Amino acid sequence: MSLIPDISELLARARADLRMGLPVVLTGEEGESVLAVAAETLSPARLADLRVLGTPVIAVTGRRAETLKARAYDGDLARILIPDFADLSWLQAVADPSDDLDRPMKGPLTTERQGSAALHRLAIALTKSARLLPASVVVAVTDGRGLAATHGLTCIDHARAAPHLGERSPLREVAAARLPMEVSEAGRLHVFRPEDGGEEHYAVEIGRPDRDKPVLARLHSACFTGDLMGSLKCDCGPQLRGALAQMGEEGSGVLLYLNQEGRGIGLANKMRAYFLQDQGFDTVEANHRLGFEDDERDFRLGSDILKSLGFKAVRLLTNNPAKIAMMERTGIAVTERVPLKVGQTAHNRGYLATKAAKSGHML
Repeated sequence: MSLIPDISELLARARADLRMGLPVVLTGEEGESVLAVAAETLSPARLADLRVLGTPVIAVTGRRAETLKARAYDGDLARILIPDFADLSWLQAVADPSDDLDRPMKGPLTTERQGSAALHRLAIALTKSARLLPASVVVAVTDGRGLAATHGLTCIDHARAAPHLGERSPLREVAAARLPMEVSEAGRLHVFRPEDGGEEHYAVEIGRPDRDKPVLARLHSACFTGDLMGSLKCDCGPQLRGALAQMGEEGSGVLLYLNQEGRGIGLANKMRAYFLQDQGFDTVEANHRLGFEDDERDFRLGSDILKSLGFKAVRLLTNNPAKIAMMERTGIAVTERVPLKVGQTAHNRGYLATKAAKSGHML
């Protein structure tokens, strides 16, 4: 018998620790180790503790480094040296672009170019997967495992963790029940939970779709502001309701509701992006200034759920060619693209134009 957490469980624990402002220990293949804490949740007291241990740096993504005019010698990230005078507000200004226009000169910033950035890359990946700003304060330590044991910190081994961060966790259906809906009394909701303890995803089944025929399907990413609040800044709410209505009219269909808010960056970061959009940046530019890519979602989750439900082919309700390509790559045949052009308003006209111009949406 062993009650020792496996690597998936340790990664889930590390994400929770980072969200609470706790540091985690990361160890490398050559015996090196670092202490890492999310810049967003770092406290003044913990910053002082890190400085006792050594000379910390703040690791940011290459996207954020580009905005800061910091040299990203490591390509996809930059390790920015933290000056002795820098306090918590300085660090958070580096991580968070909300005041970039008010304080355009945050530097000059000096970045490290020597040594491995593998553990810094792992720190950013963990912070990003915790739905925090992708910036981590990192300090090298001599005995990471001993430090973790002494202070009760989560310890993550790079070699064990790296493969898991690049993979999606297996999903399993944990509950399903009949759900009469406005669009169809013959509704059924399936709840799928990833094995790594991440966010659950849902499949809404309308009618009794024939598993041997292409099903009318929609991959819909959660949008609290659009789906629930009726936001005019996007077309998500109208797309959700339009897809369900069409399935109800046809008598069958499957809507996959994936908890990937804000193109996979989480609601808090999405609101940060909205703030930047109010400053004049488009959707993609706002994501880049925050340190994210254009789109951080993993549509393969939808393919996994469809296969679990027994579907092999779909008539896909989408304007996004990336969803079609993903389905085909993962073994789900797309026999037809069904356009879903609804919800354009004066408020989201620029947003939709950016989706078409920069993300290839067929609008």
